Amino acid sequence: MLVSWMTTNKCNLKCVHCYQDAEEASALELSTDEGRKMIDEIARAGFKVMIFSGGEPLMRPDIYELVAHAAGNGLRPVFGSNGTLITPEVARRLKEAGACAMGISVDSLDAAKHDKFRGLEHAYDLTMAGIEACKQAGLPFQLHTTVVDWNRDEVCAITDFAVEIGAIAHYVFFLIPVGRGKFIQETSLEVLENERLLNDIMRKAAEVPIDVKPTCAPQFTRVAKQLGVDTRFERGCLAGLTYCVIGSEGIVRPCAYMTEEAGDVRAQPFDEIWKTSPVFEKLRTQAYSGSCGTCDYAQGCGGCRARAAYYHEGDILAQDDYCAHGNALVAAAV
Repeated sequence: MLVSWMTTNKCNLKCVHCYQDAEEASALELSTDEGRKMIDEIARAGFKVMIFSGGEPLMRPDIYELVAHAAGNGLRPVFGSNGTLITPEVARRLKEAGACAMGISVDSLDAAKHDKFRGLEHAYDLTMAGIEACKQAGLPFQLHTTVVDWNRDEVCAITDFAVEIGAIAHYVFFLIPVGRGKFIQETSLEVLENERLLNDIMRKAAEVPIDVKPTCAPQFTRVAKQLGVDTRFERGCLAGLTYCVIGSEGIVRPCAYMTEEAGDVRAQPFDEIWKTSPVFEKLRTQAYSGSCGTCDYAQGCGGCRARAAYYHEGDILAQDDYCAHGNALVAAAV
């Protein structure tokens, strides 16, 4: 099981697709003591992996203390970072604190395109320097790519780049129109193109020695089976089943792209929220409606619950419209 804590809303970039609409820290963000207490509760709930995300988690001055506390509780601390703030000293301190891996965003191998998407000139160069700092410190890292129409044809090349530079994995995030992402939803791939790209990604996954995983596109589990590609990822959408997120102010949700609130760690211990929240209990029924409800692959895929809720007026068990199989379009896509 894994949990993601959006440690802060503060960020040094202005990414056009940011689901958090991150820029400035909130005055109500969890304090160090509140964070430590919450980490105790996360460990008590039986979680194994804790993702420190944001915003940009490296902008929290107490981040090393929090990572060490997570590691001391038997959790595996990992990061979701833009990579631009990872200096050799930062990488060394993170490793010493107990960080196990860094997830670093690379959206294009064209520096100018990456910089434009990330909202900062020279962001690409800073990210590459951050990756090098991780390598020198012996801190494992993986690449994260958010795919839209203009970088769709680069995705497999970025996977090859990940292998070349020593990354342990490449995760490909499919855009969900929340936060600032709603202003660029026209750049989202159409359903058929989603299907084609998932086929390309899973074929590439079979060729390379690292993990390659589409995120927010749970149909990859079906595509892998149809292609006969072995993958260690047995479940598509994990929201509320083996994964959830905690916002910077302590609000618990099934995933970063869902607005449905499962609880507040300031009002109730996290382990109680995880076990008893009606939102989580509903998701765990897996009683999907529409095409997801009749799909033979539903128990492995689950459909994207965030997209279901977004396009079906908050119905977290509705069908995922961004599925070629559900729309009987697979044959046209491949």
